[in-house]
Amino acid sequence: MGTISSYFDKVVGALMSFNFMSDLLDILLVAIVIYETIKLMRGSRTFQLIKGIAFLAVIYILVKVFQMEASEYLLSVLFENALIILVVLFSPELRKILERFGRQSIKGFSLFNFKNGIDYEKTVTNTVNNFCKASVDMSETKTGALVVFEKDAPLQDIINTGTVLDAQSSSELFNGLFFKNSALHDGAVVVRDGRIYAAGCILPLTQNSSLDSELGTRHRAAIGMSEHSDAVVVVVSEETGYVSVAKNGELIRNVTNGNLREILLSELVVSKEKSNNDKNKVKKLFRKKDGGDNDEK
Repeated sequence: MGTISSYFDKVVGALMSFNFMSDLLDILLVAIVIYETIKLMRGSRTFQLIKGIAFLAVIYILVKVFQMEASEYLLSVLFENALIILVVLFSPELRKILERFGRQSIKGFSLFNFKNGIDYEKTVTNTVNNFCKASVDMSETKTGALVVFEKDAPLQDIINTGTVLDAQSSSELFNGLFFKNSALHDGAVVVRDGRIYAAGCILPLTQNSSLDSELGTRHRAAIGMSEHSDAVVVVVSEETGYVSVAKNGELIRNVTNGNLREILLSELVVSKEKSNNDKNKVKKLFRKKDGGDNDEK
């Protein structure tokens, strides 16, 4: 009975000492860090490393139970320096987290700074249709292509490696940029806000060593770009003519034209429209509050 009463007193004490603002923010921050970590670990070599660490932990427990002094000493040195070892092992993943926050645009955190939803949706939908039409032609002629559709994270450092066009999209322009005799056909095209913004851009290659050996430089560049940003990257294979889509470090191969259009619209229009609707709701709430205050006065 005394144990239950003591436990109850501890729970009450913890609840009484709970600071709503700071503790809630603390919990939210930890949740975000865990969520981002899980997203980065998914489909990467990190899970293999975690299994190896868990295996060593089990061995360490067994060594201590059976009092194997030499092995216990070696493993204790390893676990005493675990923090440094983890930083070295997971440095690529940590770098991705920092790059993701560094690439996040200020407008992504703003509640009230958003584009005209109707104009944006019309422009982007038109560009997606133009590109899908061009991708059919490039697939049939086996013309290699690499197109990056920018989302929230700005890609200015990638744009700086190419030639700025800032042109209205058309299927003819997409086909012309990737024509084999074109000066810009080797690089990637960056599409920003429904406009063909830059061409001949150089993308970072993925460091994922577990990928299919058949994947060429374009596909590895597409995956690498999707690992370093929230962009959606489309590849047309020069060897097979297949169209693939890279997003969040994952590659969807041999997608149909209908699926390609659906993926691009859902990523570039639907998600943006949902974000703008959320911002509109917040803005209306503030306007309603201000109006109510004025009425009271």
